[in-house]
Amino acid sequence: MPIQSFTAEVCGYRDLTHDVREISLRLREPATIAFKAGQFISYEIQQEGKKFPLTRPYSIVSPPSRHDSLDLLLNLVPGGPGSSYLFNLRAGDITQFKGPAGAFYLHDDHDRDHLFVATGTGVAPFRSMLVTLFERGCSSAVTLLWGVRHQRDLYYQDELQGLASSHPNFKFIMTLSRPGDGWSGETGRVTRLVEERITSVQNLAVYLCGNSGMLKDVTEAIRKKGLCPIYREKFYDDPPA
Repeated sequence: MPIQSFTAEVCGYRDLTHDVREISLRLREPATIAFKAGQFISYEIQQEGKKFPLTRPYSIVSPPSRHDSLDLLLNLVPGGPGSSYLFNLRAGDITQFKGPAGAFYLHDDHDRDHLFVATGTGVAPFRSMLVTLFERGCSSAVTLLWGVRHQRDLYYQDELQGLASSHPNFKFIMTLSRPGDGWSGETGRVTRLVEERITSVQNLAVYLCGNSGMLKDVTEAIRKKGLCPIYREKFYDDPPA
């Protein structure tokens, strides 16, 4: 799929946490987009006094079946030109971006079980992948292991629980690395969940998205259990602004 330039109108947005926002865009020119679940689009942010713009990628969290619109997920980085621009967009604003791009996407391994492992907003491409899998009638086992820091960093919980209720082959587990009072779920790093919960990699496809430490540790943990496809995408602990 060639990279194109798009013009879109902001339909709206919703704040998911204190620093995570989902933005909805309706395409205007061209009026449709084709992409693979897991890919991203990019904004070029012009800075005063700079000759060349900054390029900032943002994962598409909506599924490819929605050809005329898309949703983006992003962190607010205080003072960051990219996130500041996107956080200032309001319904009705016109914006431009390029895409789609990215080699991290849902592969055609339908017969395999799927394991998605994310830290922070690394869950973004997995939301698109999960919706796509269930739209296709996926019947193999699908597991999402997702680690964040605090209770205030939790989002998509109701949606994920709805998927789990509608699709018995799907389960998700959250873990908090810095839990507060009242948290009764899993604690610690998401790598521990992989080590303890994944007993076999036979017939498994693994997708990792998050910080570099998690990618390294989970890759090692999976390879100790055997050989299977592992697809990886690095998201920074502190995302580029």
